Amino acid sequence: MNYDYLIVGAGLFGSVFAHEAKAAGKRVLVIDRRPHIAGNVYCRDVEGIHVHEYGAHIFHTNNKEVWDYVNRFSEFNRFTNSPVANFRGELYSLPFNMYTFNKMWGVVTPKEAEARIEEQRKGYVAQKQAERGLAPDAPFEPENLEEQAISLIGVDIYEKLIKGYTEKQWGRPCTELPAFIIKRLPFRFTYDNNYFNDEYQGIPKGGYNELIHKLLEKAEVRLNTNYFSAREELDALADKVLFTGCIDEFYDYRFGRLEYRSLCFEHERLEIDNYQGNAVVNYCEREIPYTRIIEHKHFEFGTQPCTVITREYPAAFTAENEPYYPVNDDTNMTLLKKYKDLANTTANVLFGGRLAQYAYFDMDDTVEAALNLAKNELKKEL
Repeated sequence: MNYDYLIVGAGLFGSVFAHEAKAAGKRVLVIDRRPHIAGNVYCRDVEGIHVHEYGAHIFHTNNKEVWDYVNRFSEFNRFTNSPVANFRGELYSLPFNMYTFNKMWGVVTPKEAEARIEEQRKGYVAQKQAERGLAPDAPFEPENLEEQAISLIGVDIYEKLIKGYTEKQWGRPCTELPAFIIKRLPFRFTYDNNYFNDEYQGIPKGGYNELIHKLLEKAEVRLNTNYFSAREELDALADKVLFTGCIDEFYDYRFGRLEYRSLCFEHERLEIDNYQGNAVVNYCEREIPYTRIIEHKHFEFGTQPCTVITREYPAAFTAENEPYYPVNDDTNMTLLKKYKDLANTTANVLFGGRLAQYAYFDMDDTVEAALNLAKNELKKEL
C-alpha cells in the first residue's frame, strides 16, 4: 500500500480533509473523475472573469474558526449577496424586506408591512379552515407547500415571488410538494437587502480554484480518474478510503437509487461590459424556463469590457447530469437510513460531503464537517 488515504473527490470536503491529513504526516492520494480540481466550486477564467461553472457559490458563515481557516489559503473580498427577483419585468429585492414590501404594496413603515402580511395570512388560513370544517382558531396544518407558504407570507408574495420559481426548481406544482420544504420564510422589516444574516461573507479573490489548489498543494492528485472504473486497483493503494460521491452509487444501488434534482447551465459571453447590473437575478414566473441568471464579473467587481452570464435551468437527475439537491421525502429518508446503516459496518471507508451524506450543505458547513472528520479520524491514528 502506497498511501494512508485515498480521497475520492477533489471538491471542498475532500480537499480540506486532504490538507489536514498531509499536515498530520499522512500519505494522501486524491482522485477526481473530472478534468479539474475544486468540484462544484470550480471557476473557469474568461478574460479575468472567474466563471462559477456549476452555479453561484458565495461563502458565508457565522463560524469564525471556519472563516479564519479558509482565509489562511485565500484572501476574500467584501462581496455581499443582494439578489433581485424579476417577475414579468417588475424587480423586487431579496430576501423579503422593506424594499420588497414597498415595491409590492407601496407601504413605507414596518407596521404597515406587518399589517398587510397578517391580513393576507389570516384571511387565507380562515378560508382553508372553513373549507375543512374547522374553527378559525384551530391549529392550522398545511397539507402542501402552497398552503405552508401562504400561511407564512400571504398570497401576493407567494404568487409573484415563490410559486413559479419553486415549481421550476422542483418540477411539480406547489400543491403537490410537501409542506416541510419551506419550514420558514426569511423576511425582515428593515431596509436591508443583504441575503445572508451571517457575520462573514465574501468570494475568494481570484476565484475558488486558488483556494482548493493551496489546500491540495502537498497532496498527490490524479484527475480524469473514475473510481468505479478501477475500484479494486485504487482501493489496494491505500489503507483507508474517504468517499465523497453518492452513497447509493458506492453500494451499486443495492437498495435502490436516491432521488435528486439537477441543474443545467448555459454560459454565454457577451461583448458588453454590464448585462444586468447584479450578480444574481431570479426569474420567478413559471413560463421562463430558467430560474436565474448569474453575471459572474459582479462577484469580484470586475471592470472587463466583456461579461459572462449563466442561465440556470432546473432538471431531472439522470445518468447524464449531476446530482445537486436531495429530495428529502419519507421514501428517500428511509432509503438513506439503509445505506447509512450499511456504511457504519463498512471497514476502512469514511463518507463525507453533501453526496455521501445525502444532504444540502452550505460551504461553511462542508468545511466544518471535513475539519471535524479529520480531527476525529487523525486523533485515532496517533
